[in-house]
Amino acid sequence: MSHTTVDVQTAYGPVSGLIENRISSFRGIPYAAAPVGPNRFGRPVSPKPWRTVRDAHEFGPTPPQPVLRGKLGELFHNPVVPGDGYLNLNVWSPDVHGDAPVLVWIHGGAFTTGSSAVAAYDGATFARDGVVCVTINYRLGVDGFAYIDDAPVPANRGLLDQIFALEWVRDNIANFGGDPNNVTVAGESAGAMSVLTLLSLDQGLFHQAIVESGSAHIGQTREDAALVTAAIAARLGVEPTARALASVDIADLVSAQDKVADDVTTTADPQQYGASTIASCGMSLMPVIDGDVVPRLPIDAIAEGRGADVPMLIGTTVEEFRLFVVPTFMVAWPGAKQFRTRTEVYGVPAGFYDRYAETNIEPYARNAPSGIACAALTDRMFRIPTYRVAEARADAATTHVFEFGWRSPTAPNTLRVKLGACHSLPLPFAWDTLDNPDSEEFTGPNPPQDLADALHGRWVEFVKTGDLAGWTPYNTTERPVMTFYRDNKPGDSIVSDPRRDERELWKDELNPS
Repeated sequence: MSHTTVDVQTAYGPVSGLIENRISSFRGIPYAAAPVGPNRFGRPVSPKPWRTVRDAHEFGPTPPQPVLRGKLGELFHNPVVPGDGYLNLNVWSPDVHGDAPVLVWIHGGAFTTGSSAVAAYDGATFARDGVVCVTINYRLGVDGFAYIDDAPVPANRGLLDQIFALEWVRDNIANFGGDPNNVTVAGESAGAMSVLTLLSLDQGLFHQAIVESGSAHIGQTREDAALVTAAIAARLGVEPTARALASVDIADLVSAQDKVADDVTTTADPQQYGASTIASCGMSLMPVIDGDVVPRLPIDAIAEGRGADVPMLIGTTVEEFRLFVVPTFMVAWPGAKQFRTRTEVYGVPAGFYDRYAETNIEPYARNAPSGIACAALTDRMFRIPTYRVAEARADAATTHVFEFGWRSPTAPNTLRVKLGACHSLPLPFAWDTLDNPDSEEFTGPNPPQDLADALHGRWVEFVKTGDLAGWTPYNTTERPVMTFYRDNKPGDSIVSDPRRDERELWKDELNPS
């Protein structure tokens, strides 16, 4: 099948895109040179320019990463495109001669997995609605986030990639029909944590922010990050130096990184990998508070006013942590003792587990130890950190807070325990990609299209205007939260201070230091 093509000039050379259904798509455009050789552990650098038109018709290489195993691997479909030049991005435009608002998407995946080639991130759905959509790759795992003391850039190389990509958008997006003065950066999970970290750096590269299931409390100390790097190097039998790590086959490096990530998830000893690592609830690699790229914990910078002029749409699901329990071995734990211990290891104060056990909110029933632990850990990792960001910005730019409540009937385990309103479930709704076959693994058959219409529509509205009609911004008096599918019933409505009693349990916890 032949396609109409369209050529666009970038700062490094011309690219050819495809036109389908009046939408121009450009895939695999390099925004930086391949991060190999002398570029391996350094700052991103510009790619070598080209003169002839370069086809941008297919997704470019994806970052090296572990293959997700078990039930989680069945839920997440991460395509693999081989090649070193994985610092690339994709653009979908409604009109390359236009001046449309821009959405830049930073994917999630615990800073170790994912890419811009994931089928659910089909930017055509935003271009269809008048938004230029950009999705980016960045360095993951050891290459992107391990602390390597003697490297040209010891930490946060993946964040520097994201900044470099945003600079590419600033300098090039007008040629694709985008308005460089109206850029929204959005992300989910690790991508949302990235957005909050970038917001805290306040570099003026974006004008609105969408944060889905993130936290501004995530950040390793250099000392704890070095413990993780040392553990990875020990598994490989090498020193934790840039030269030694670069000499290891990338597949072996990723495998060792994955094994250490498993250790972090299962360890009950916070000192083994450091308290700041364990507080991440299972992530071994993440942004590092290095005093250079990231000077301080993002929530502290936000509380001091960084990013105060950037309107924000921020939200969570009602049962975030079920994704990390229901498809895993933990769902088969028989009693409360293991879950109570796990919640306390991950920073839930002693006694909170029992307080959460006292509440049974239909349809989010807490009739099992796993459900109780998931409720407490959802608040610890996602809901309360989200509120802390909103509270810190209550007197600054507009902040709209939302909650996603629809429950997936999918049961990815032998006990037939359902995913519920878990982490990552909103993605095919926000992107309006429910018809993608990969989405059904999460949603089950016949998910509510009206929910996708509502959530996607609100994201588009926010990208275009930086505001949301009829939606009261967050304040610390009424604490309004827009709830999509409250109690699993169709529609959306503003709820004042949902689950207030449980929120108030945290009044002295997770505040900016």
